[in-house]
Amino acid sequence: MAMHRPDRRAFIIRLSSLAAVSGTGLALSACGGSDDEPVPRFGYGVASGDPLADRVILWTHARFDGSADDVELVWEVARDAAFSQIVASGKTRASAASGHTAKADATGLAAGQSYYYRFRHDVDGNDPARLSPVGRTRTLPAAGASSLALAVLSCSNYPAGYFSAYAEVTRSDAQYAVHLGDFIYEYGPGGYASADAAGLSRVVAPAKECVTLEDYRARYAQYRSDPDSKVLAAAMPLIAIWDDHEIANDAWTDGAENHQPATEGAFAARRDAAMTAWHEWLPVRTPDAADLRKIYRSFDFGGLAALHMLETRVIAREQQITFGALQNPATAQAAMAAMASPTRQLLGAEQLGWLQRQMAQSTATWQVLGQQVLMARMTFPVSVLAALNPANTSPGAQAAGMKAIQDYLAAKQTAAQNPAALTDAQRALLDPRKNPKLGYNLDAWDGYPAAREQVLASAAQLKKKLVVLAGDTHNAWASQLTLMDGRVVGHEFGTTSISSPGMEEYLAALAPAQTQQIFMGVVDDLKYAETARRGFLLMRFTPTEASGQWHYVSTVKSRHYTTAKSDVVTARG
Repeated sequence: MAMHRPDRRAFIIRLSSLAAVSGTGLALSACGGSDDEPVPRFGYGVASGDPLADRVILWTHARFDGSADDVELVWEVARDAAFSQIVASGKTRASAASGHTAKADATGLAAGQSYYYRFRHDVDGNDPARLSPVGRTRTLPAAGASSLALAVLSCSNYPAGYFSAYAEVTRSDAQYAVHLGDFIYEYGPGGYASADAAGLSRVVAPAKECVTLEDYRARYAQYRSDPDSKVLAAAMPLIAIWDDHEIANDAWTDGAENHQPATEGAFAARRDAAMTAWHEWLPVRTPDAADLRKIYRSFDFGGLAALHMLETRVIAREQQITFGALQNPATAQAAMAAMASPTRQLLGAEQLGWLQRQMAQSTATWQVLGQQVLMARMTFPVSVLAALNPANTSPGAQAAGMKAIQDYLAAKQTAAQNPAALTDAQRALLDPRKNPKLGYNLDAWDGYPAAREQVLASAAQLKKKLVVLAGDTHNAWASQLTLMDGRVVGHEFGTTSISSPGMEEYLAALAPAQTQQIFMGVVDDLKYAETARRGFLLMRFTPTEASGQWHYVSTVKSRHYTTAKSDVVTARG
C-alpha cells in the first residue's frame, strides 16, 4: 500500500510543465509570448490515440484569447523529448468549426516505438511561448509481440471526486490506456453523484444538463482541464469508445432515460451533437464521417491480442426492458417474450458481421472485445430480485431481502452437499421454471440474451481465446463467459470506475464484504467481485495467459489517498 500526498502530485505536475523548454518530460501548459502578435493557448493539454503499427492520432485544443479565429498549427513527432530527432511533421488547424480542437494522423512511424509529440503555432520558428505541451505516445508492436499491458478505464465523473486513478495509471507499467465509456457525464449541477461537488470545487459546467453541441463541448473542456486527465492524456495513447453518459443516461437507438423530447427536442439532434463533440475532443479516428455512430474498430498488438472496440448504445440497441414490466402481471408475458426474442438487437447485424469477420481473419492469440456493459451472466433468482426493492430501504424491507438471499443460498448449499435433504420449498427455489433467473441489470447484455449468444457462439465456433473487457457498473468483476448450454467460452474482466460511486452507495445498508459475499454466492459464473473501491484494471497478455489486476485508490474525495492492488485473476484460454 502506498500513500500519495498533494506535495508529490504537485511536484510531478511542476516537473512535467518544464518539458516543452527543457525536454525532460511531459509538459502540461504553455502561455506567454510577444505583445505584437496573438499567442494561442493550449489550455487542455495534448493527447494521442488510436495507435497502429505505423501511425497514431495526435490531438490538442488551441485558441486565441477573445477570438474565434482559426489557429494554424504544425505538429511534430520526435524520438526524443528535446525534439532534436524529428521523424514526422505536418500541418493542421484548430478551427471554430471543430470547437478549436485539432487532430493529425501522424504516419510513417516505426512499430512498437515510443515517441514525443507537440504542436506549435509559429510555422517557421520555435518560439517557446507558441509551443503546446509535450506528450508521449507509442505505436502498436510489430508481429511477434510476447507481452502487453493495458490500463482499462471507465466512468470518470467530475463532480463525484478527483481523477486520482488517472494519475496512478501513469505510475503503472501500462503501455496503452483503454477507456470503455462515460468519459464525461451529461447531468446538470445537483445531478447524479454531485453531493460533494461544491466542497470539492467540482461543480459541473455548463450549469445545465448537456443537450446542445456547445453544452457538450463545454463539458469536455471542463473534464479536459482536470490535471490528472491532462497527465494521463499526455503520458500514453488512448483507445476509447463511448457509453451512455457521453450522450444521455441509458441511451438506446431512439431515446434515453433522461431525455425529454417535449423540453429537450428531438433525441437524434441531441445524440448527433454529443457524438460530434466526442469525435472532436477524443484522440480517435473517425471510421465513417458520414455516420458518426460507427466507432467500432480493431487494433492488432503484434499478433498477441486483437482488440475489437464495439458500439452498444445507439447503432442498434433496442429499448431496455424494465423490471416493472417483467413483474406486472399485465405486461410480464409480453416483456419476457420481447427480451427473449432471437432478433433482439444490441450490436446490430452490420456490426456483428464486422466483428465475426474481424475475429475470423485475425491470427492473434487473444481476441479481446472492448465494450461498455457486462456480458457475463449476472443473474439472480426472481425470489431475490422481488425482495430487493431499491425504492424501499425500510428495516422490514431490508430484512425481507436478506431472508430471500439466505433462503436461496441455503437451498443451493443443500443441493450441493446433500440433495436428498432438500425441502419442497427449497426445490421450488432451485427450479428455474418456478423461480427463473434474471440479470440484475437489464441495461447490460443480460437484457439482450440472444445478441450475447450470437457473439459468444461466434467466438466458440472460431475456436478463439476470448476475453471481454467491460465498464459501466463502477465495480470490479471477473467472470467466466458461458453459452446457454453452460459451456465456458471465454472470460470477462470488468473495471471499476475512476470516480463514480459503486454499490457501497447503492447498497449502503450492507457492508461491502457482505455485498461481495452475496454476489459471489448467488451468481454462478462470477469469480471475483469488489464493490466499494475506485481505480482501474491493469490487463496483461502473454501467449499463454490473460490476467487482470485491479488498482484501487482509497478515496476520490481528497488529494490524500492510499493505493492498493487486488490479487491477480488469470485466464488461460
